[in-house]
Amino acid sequence: MPGQKIESMSNVDGLITPTSEASIPVLDRGFLYGDSIYEVFRTYQGVPLFLDEHFERLKRSADLIHMNLSQEISFLEEEIRRTVKTTGASHGDDLYVRLAITRGEGVVELSPSRDLVTRYVIVVKRVPEWPEKFYKVGMRMGIPPTRRNPVGSLDPNIKGGNYLNNILGITEAREMGCDDCIMLSERGTVTEASNSNVWFVIGGRLVTPRDQNLKGITKEQVHTVCRGLGLSSHEEEVSASALTAAVEGFVTSATREVMPIKSILLESGDEVKFSDGGGEVTRRVASGYLNHIETLVSRHRSTRFI
Repeated sequence: MPGQKIESMSNVDGLITPTSEASIPVLDRGFLYGDSIYEVFRTYQGVPLFLDEHFERLKRSADLIHMNLSQEISFLEEEIRRTVKTTGASHGDDLYVRLAITRGEGVVELSPSRDLVTRYVIVVKRVPEWPEKFYKVGMRMGIPPTRRNPVGSLDPNIKGGNYLNNILGITEAREMGCDDCIMLSERGTVTEASNSNVWFVIGGRLVTPRDQNLKGITKEQVHTVCRGLGLSSHEEEVSASALTAAVEGFVTSATREVMPIKSILLESGDEVKFSDGGGEVTRRVASGYLNHIETLVSRHRSTRFI
């Protein structure tokens, strides 16, 4: 039954154990260098929505870092299903699934050998429960001193295991008393939050940055929701200075869905504040997204993992 105990389980190259007991070799390049890619998705009532899109993005990330996947996608999907079944979850439970692929294990040097076999790591657990205040009131966002890696240095469309840039951003934001960060590019334009896309209502228009950010799968679904609501949504450059004119804001991701922003602490020390729980547009999008998901789950019940 939903709500029963779900044990977090992990699968490392076919060996499934409780996550607390899982391990990888110390010479694995994912551990040594962050030389890995990953995808995170969630299930709704056992249904893995947007699985094809996640696998396509995984392959795109692999191509961008010149990684040859040793495993077929169909094999990885079956391994995910096999791991899910060991958690004790029922079809009514919502699960978090993280699939990571490392370049494998080799000698300690930066240049990877051409004969490496990629390693897969699957982690399955209950979907994270975000603090209720993040939805009822919203998150307090801050702009940290650390800038987003330039595209020419590390393409943000590589969904890779090296997250130090984002870690610095959210660490600095929390030292400022905020819940999360809004990272700027070197040019002073908005990119993303630490691990989610950001949206703002500015000048009566709903906008999300197109500059130096990951092509989010949830983000694309939100665009679809907006079209269904008759609400225009735009991807465009958003300067940090434009945030002073914002009247609403929210973030989107697979696990957060649509989460309102309460305030933004600017580099100047000024704070832009929004309505508790989001304004009219935020609430419409959040409600529309949940209805959209409910419809998709109903259509895809046959794809349940459990």
